[in-house]
Amino acid sequence: MGFLLSFTDKFIVALGLWPAASFMLTLPILAHLYHRDGRLRFWSAVGAYLIVLYFLGLGCFTLYPLPAGDAGLGITYGIAPQLDPLAFIADIRKDGVTAVLQIVMNIIFFMPLGFICARAFGMRLRSTAALGLAISLLVETAQLTGLFWLYPHAYRTFDVNDLMWNAGGAVIGWWAAQALARVLPPVERDEGGVTTAPGFVRRGVAFSLDMLLVWAATLLIWSLAMLALPDGERRCLAEGPCLGVLPAAMFFLVEFAVPFARGGRTPGGAFVRMTCETRERPPARRVVFLAVRVASLWAAFAFAPVAFPALALFFLLFRRMPYDFI
Repeated sequence: MGFLLSFTDKFIVALGLWPAASFMLTLPILAHLYHRDGRLRFWSAVGAYLIVLYFLGLGCFTLYPLPAGDAGLGITYGIAPQLDPLAFIADIRKDGVTAVLQIVMNIIFFMPLGFICARAFGMRLRSTAALGLAISLLVETAQLTGLFWLYPHAYRTFDVNDLMWNAGGAVIGWWAAQALARVLPPVERDEGGVTTAPGFVRRGVAFSLDMLLVWAATLLIWSLAMLALPDGERRCLAEGPCLGVLPAAMFFLVEFAVPFARGGRTPGGAFVRMTCETRERPPARRVVFLAVRVASLWAAFAFAPVAFPALALFFLLFRRMPYDFI
């Protein structure tokens, strides 16, 4: 019982970090689910956030608690690595049930990883075993190097036996997923095309991905220009009207030119399998529609605290965005 209670504080730390980590990962998680499934399923979203909790727990169980004070493990001396693959036999003879429980917990910690690989990502057994070994090696390396040299010495033990048990746990988890699939087959993914009736959340995810692209492209071009231009033109680029031209141009490119050429699919929209054009329009009306959409999105981006709730309420009432009526 005392052995199991030793993990309680680590689990509490993982639970405490979960809301913040989930919030930061909301965009990539939703984008992945839309891209993979073609729509947002409740249990898929729940499973994705539980995966976040699992990896947080894995990190806390293997790396927490961190060294504190001015002396002790990781501060003034470290722990030598254990490189004998048969050392677990002597450990069992010496510590009995405690050593066996340690092995069992190492296996159990990595069983969810194997289950996730098979159930959520459809990975093969060989790939799952390799990934389990790689993640275990990453964890053990972090322990060997004092959390990648954050501390001067190792404060946890690098143990080659842990690599064996962790990879084995991933394999067992993979087989468990295969056994479950015989009773409860995974939900078939929607392999259909692009939706012309996206919901508000999917539109928001697509727009957020587009804005990340605009930001990254702007930063890249601006950095290259600052390196290449002479001093006088650098000052123009770094201040005044020139500073706003580049992001505006990238915004227009991503939200008007690209969807105009690709049937209403922005880069973010294409990733989450949607088009902003909810119906066919004659060429002239299509240009007006895209122009009004760009103006509306620019205003929403510039006045987000007011515009975003207003657009959400409008969509809730009419199931469309204002520019969809054009």
